[in-house]
Amino acid sequence: MLVACLIGYEASKLWTLETDLPRDVAITYRYLICSIDPTTENVHVRRFETHIVPRQVPVFSGDEGEDENGQSGSKKVQSKIDTLGDINGNVKLDKGWLTTETIVQFKFFDNPFSVKERIKNRLLYVKITTMNLRINAETQNVSSMLEESLSSDTRENGTEAATTYSFVEVTSLRSANAAYEQQSQFGCPYQKDDFLIFNVTVAEPENVAYLVDLYSYSSKAKEDEPPHHLGYHYILPNFLKKSEGILELPVTCASKHRPLGMMRIEYLKVTPLLPPLCTLERSYIRYWNKRWSGLDVGHRGSGTSFKASDGNVIRENTIASLKKAVLHGADMVEFDVQLSKDLVPVIYHDFDIYVSLKRKTTLETNDMLELPMRELTLEQLRNLKVYHVVEGRNREAKFFDEDLEEHQPFPQLADALEQIDPHCGFNIEIKWSQKLKDGRMESEMTFDSNQYVDCILRVVLQKAGTRRIVFSCFDADICTLLRLKQNLYPVMFLTLGVTSRYPSYHDPRCNSIEMAVRNAYATELLGIVAHTEDLLRDQTQVNLATEKGLIIFCWGDDNNCKDTIKHLKSLGIHAIIYDKMDIYSDKAVKESVFLVGARESQAALLQQIDIENRYENSQHDLLNDKELMLAPGKPGNTTSGASNVSIVPTI
Repeated sequence: MLVACLIGYEASKLWTLETDLPRDVAITYRYLICSIDPTTENVHVRRFETHIVPRQVPVFSGDEGEDENGQSGSKKVQSKIDTLGDINGNVKLDKGWLTTETIVQFKFFDNPFSVKERIKNRLLYVKITTMNLRINAETQNVSSMLEESLSSDTRENGTEAATTYSFVEVTSLRSANAAYEQQSQFGCPYQKDDFLIFNVTVAEPENVAYLVDLYSYSSKAKEDEPPHHLGYHYILPNFLKKSEGILELPVTCASKHRPLGMMRIEYLKVTPLLPPLCTLERSYIRYWNKRWSGLDVGHRGSGTSFKASDGNVIRENTIASLKKAVLHGADMVEFDVQLSKDLVPVIYHDFDIYVSLKRKTTLETNDMLELPMRELTLEQLRNLKVYHVVEGRNREAKFFDEDLEEHQPFPQLADALEQIDPHCGFNIEIKWSQKLKDGRMESEMTFDSNQYVDCILRVVLQKAGTRRIVFSCFDADICTLLRLKQNLYPVMFLTLGVTSRYPSYHDPRCNSIEMAVRNAYATELLGIVAHTEDLLRDQTQVNLATEKGLIIFCWGDDNNCKDTIKHLKSLGIHAIIYDKMDIYSDKAVKESVFLVGARESQAALLQQIDIENRYENSQHDLLNDKELMLAPGKPGNTTSGASNVSIVPTI
């Protein structure tokens, strides 16, 4: 049974709660920092404790004596003062997940301001203020709303009726210590080549507008002189109909109300996963066991099959390929997941496929049609004669064993979760088309990003069981969605890095390890998956991640070499993703590290049970001896009732 208790606030940052608990069962609990929507009374988790072993009120046994009222077995027990997030010196306090609220991100990067010549060299400060349209439409006009926004932090000129339930936090990825903080009264400065992200949490996004204010300090300003209000623009909720987009907005002069220039803002809207599937029972969002180092991860199962020159391969991203990697000792298998047209998560790498128009043993030019995979339902993908892009372009079929079910392309994610050894971890890469630096899209996406991620999360949360899962994606926004929609599985940011092998992305967060680390740290991801080419060029970049407490995996064709794998493990890389586990793995015992851990945990559990059984037997013998010593007619002490426990945490 899950029970939430509101702890009362006292002086000296002490919060106390006194409650009755059953004495015959151990009670586990966690502390959370929550906000409560005053309108709906919905509870929103701001931060919560994520220790693998939660706090516990133990079972009360033995003679507890009498309390101050003379009641037997109801002795009041005073616990020690707890510190929020700290259990025996182990601090674990992480950002919460969405329950009913929505987060809107506004991103300023790639020098987004185009203003008049006289002010273009000034340092601009950006501030975002939320405005309650439902109330303002009845009580205020636009000019009074603007006046209110100028002092919304102190509410000096605002009205209580116009306030809205919201939180605004901001981070600059230009800072080495990037972390979300509350914005100051006059906003956050935008430096050249900066990357500002505003996280705005709201309860009713359809009734909230956003006022973007720009400020600038005079070159002759005194130390205590406030900045000059340059301009502003309103972002209305109907501007944000999609889950993501780009806004090209005019900047209106704050004094003369004339056009001052333009600004470009990219936004992301994150909605909660409904119905909710997360609890506080456990969380692995930033958990990594210190023993998990140098893990072997099978790339697309047993490796990329359409680059291999030899014929001794299994089709990539199939159940057979995943099972082969497990057979040869993979700690985890990495594979790509995307949605079919009917929203079923399937395992496949490429965005496009070739479909044969005729049933022939040989392929001819006019017999093939290239289609986006997203345009076919699961049934069509299974029933049509489908070829990989390489097969289609070369007009040469490479695999002829697809009559075997496990060799079929497009296995469902649910099938992999059910059929692969549960002791093998999954690194699930979410495939999502991104904009390239030259303006082209990798592939045109018709799915809504929230719907896309929700479909995948539901399957994993319902089917994964005890399996170790790590999500990853090259798209920083998809990583944000994965992190904020659930509280169970960790997320890692895949990075392209500095390379000439692949075209760079429009989003700079993916194009260098340094930016990737700062984004992962600010978003509270588990870590990054770096391109090995980047690491081999400058191995000191490993420290950029580890010094921030982040976990680092690596990927790339360079990994397909025993010497390189050995070198990467010596650098302290936590996991290496590579092809052909049967050739490149140097494991003596072909077992997953999670299977070994499970076996050790089971042995420890059996040992603990044996100790407890011996203790119970000794106590039983001792009790029998005491009963023999009792005088006739003199009853022993009895215990009953509940234990009154006082819990006193401190922040």
